[in-house]
Amino acid sequence: MTSMPQAVLRFAPSPNGELHLGHAYSALFTAEMARRLEGSFLLRIEDIDLGRCRPEYEAQIYEDLAWLDLTWEMPVRRQSEHFGDYRAALDTLAGLGVIYPCFATRREIAEAAGGAFDPDGAPLYPGIWRDADAGEVARRIAAGEAHALRLDSARAIKIARGFGRPLEWPSFEFVDGQLRVTALMATPERWGDAVLARKDTPTSYHLSVVVDDALQGVTHVTRGADLLAATDLHVLLQTLLGLPTPLYTHHKLITLDGRKLAKSAGDKSLRALREGGATPAYIRSAIDLRDEP
Repeated sequence: MTSMPQAVLRFAPSPNGELHLGHAYSALFTAEMARRLEGSFLLRIEDIDLGRCRPEYEAQIYEDLAWLDLTWEMPVRRQSEHFGDYRAALDTLAGLGVIYPCFATRREIAEAAGGAFDPDGAPLYPGIWRDADAGEVARRIAAGEAHALRLDSARAIKIARGFGRPLEWPSFEFVDGQLRVTALMATPERWGDAVLARKDTPTSYHLSVVVDDALQGVTHVTRGADLLAATDLHVLLQTLLGLPTPLYTHHKLITLDGRKLAKSAGDKSLRALREGGATPAYIRSAIDLRDEP
C-alpha cells in the first residue's frame, strides 16, 4: 500500500512592514492546518520588492512568530535569493509565446481600460502592446526603456487547455473534523494580461509564488480570502509551467470597521501590542480560530 505524501504548508509574509493581527491569524491558521494534516510548517520570506523590503522587518517577523510560539523548518526561503528560478520560468513562458513586453504607463492603461477592473481593483489592461510591431518593441528595449512583461492571457488559456489538464483547483476544508476537497473551476481571463515581471522587480507575486510552492513541495496553500481570485491565475501558470496544483483554502480576514487590516493603514503591529502588555494568549483569543472548520 502506497503511503500518502506528507503535507507541506507555508506562511509567506513580506518584510515591508511590521506584522499585525491579520498576519498572526494567517500564521496560526496555517500552523493549525499543518497540525491537523500531520504535515510540515514552512516560513518563506517574500521579498521580491527590493525597494520596500527591509532587513529589520524580516528580523521582526522571526521575533513575532517565535513570540507566538511558532516553529518552522529550516532553511527559510528568501525570494530575493532565487531570482534565477523566476527567470527560468519566464524563459519557459517565452518559449510558449505567451508573454510580451508592455511599455504602457499606468495613466495610459487607466484611460484605455474604459472603467473595467481586475480582481485587485486595478484598471483591466486592454492589450495595448499585445500585438505591437516587433521592430518598435525591439527598438524600445534596445534604448533601455522601462517595460513590464505581461501574460497574453487569451493565448495562454488556449495553450493550457490544449494540454488536456482542466483549469480547476482543489479547495479543502475540515467539516466535522473530516477533510473535504471540492474542485472549483478557474477563470483566469478575469485578470486580463497580468504583469509577470518589471524592470525594477524581475518577477511578480503571481509568478514567484507559483514557482516557490512547486520547488518547496507545498501541498496545501492557506491564505486570506482576498487572494481567492488569484488562485485562478496561479492555476493557469502552473499548467503552462508543468507544475503541480496544491490544495487551497482561503480563510477569513481580520477586519476593523469593515476593512481588512493593512500595514499601509498604520494598524497596530504585533510588536506594539506586545510592548503594550499583550500576551500570546491574548492574541490567540483576539483572532479566535474557533469559527474556522
